[in-house]
Amino acid sequence: MKISTKGEYALICMTYLAKHYKEDKFISIADIAKDNNLSLKYLEKIIGILKKGDLFITERGNLGGYKLKRKPEEYTLYEIVKLAEGRVSSLKCVESGGCHKGKCVVFDIWNDMFKIELDYLKNKTLRDYI
Repeated sequence: MKISTKGEYALICMTYLAKHYKEDKFISIADIAKDNNLSLKYLEKIIGILKKGDLFITERGNLGGYKLKRKPEEYTLYEIVKLAEGRVSSLKCVESGGCHKGKCVVFDIWNDMFKIELDYLKNKTLRDYI
């Protein structure tokens, strides 16, 4: 499985919001970027992608920012990575269930590995990492 910086930033952002969940306050994107040594400009792009998934509440203004819409245990890593990356498998053939060239001799290897990775992402939540 290959997770790009989109997926990485998305997981960092969502984990950071989960760590501040009980404070019930809005966290600015600038604070997320600064505290995690992330590019603010790129994080803004990732936030835009995550917004489409309706993962958090936003507030404009001086005290505005972002906070989780649901409890941390209600967000799977799969949901976040899938939203950010568009797909989870690094190989199209595994995600679609087979190779366009016929039966690949290593398909079963990649498929078994993908199942393990997928199971991990679907069974881990933000709560597990705060």
